[in-house]
Amino acid sequence: MKPMESPSVIVSPAMAVPSRHYRRLVEEFARHGWRADVVPRRGMEPDVPPASRTLDWGYTEEAGDLAAAIVEVRRAEPTRPVLVVGHSLGAQLAAMLADGPAESRPDGVVSVAGSVPWFRLYSRDALPVLAVALLVGPVTAVVGHWPAAGFGGPGPRTLMREWARMVRRGRAPFATRPTADVPLLAVRLAGDRLVTAPAAELYESRFLPRRRTVWNYTADDVPEGGSLDHVRWVKTPGAVVDHVVQWWAGQYDGTDSTATSDSVTGEEFGAATSSM
Repeated sequence: MKPMESPSVIVSPAMAVPSRHYRRLVEEFARHGWRADVVPRRGMEPDVPPASRTLDWGYTEEAGDLAAAIVEVRRAEPTRPVLVVGHSLGAQLAAMLADGPAESRPDGVVSVAGSVPWFRLYSRDALPVLAVALLVGPVTAVVGHWPAAGFGGPGPRTLMREWARMVRRGRAPFATRPTADVPLLAVRLAGDRLVTAPAAELYESRFLPRRRTVWNYTADDVPEGGSLDHVRWVKTPGAVVDHVVQWWAGQYDGTDSTATSDSVTGEEFGAATSSM
């Protein structure tokens, strides 16, 4: 890989967020001369049917869509690295592929608001999310899917049940131990009530410690009129994209000057929380 070679960027959206929401993010990457494409969430685009009793899928199928996009981009430009920018659920899908087969493994991952949202890693802010997780089973059993009126809706019953299990038990769809040997830039949104530092750390423990870079995106970094909200940050993504470009350059010139922080490994985290 050539030093500072610009990657092909693949954006993996958050749960129930349509691809059009990332238009400005794609435009910001284009401003730097980077091509970015969005892999749509299943059932969230105007021309495709939503989740229903007869149309169901889970994390495995969503990760398969991301893997197929990586393979397609890599075949089109075999020498160009592939960088996945995963937002929330999209970051979880990227982690699922991070130590998989070479052809569908990203060359780098940027997680924005990535976490393992186990309720024990939260304070009282966990109660609403835990309440939703406890409702997923009975509601999807009756309706056949997670309805649009609910958090993350409309959602397929299998994916929503897997998400709810993660909230209740801390069981992620990927191993929370440091086996992924690809660079990670973890962007934490300061004040994001849906992602606590421990929940982010458990997600980040998927990656080898020497490969992790953590950036806390704070109010001092947000452009005028911008937001640190879990979803609305992407409306003004310039500062985030600038930081991604700086971080990527640092991976290949040996001078990564972005803010770094060591995260706990899965084993260390498990020991620290075993008494909870």
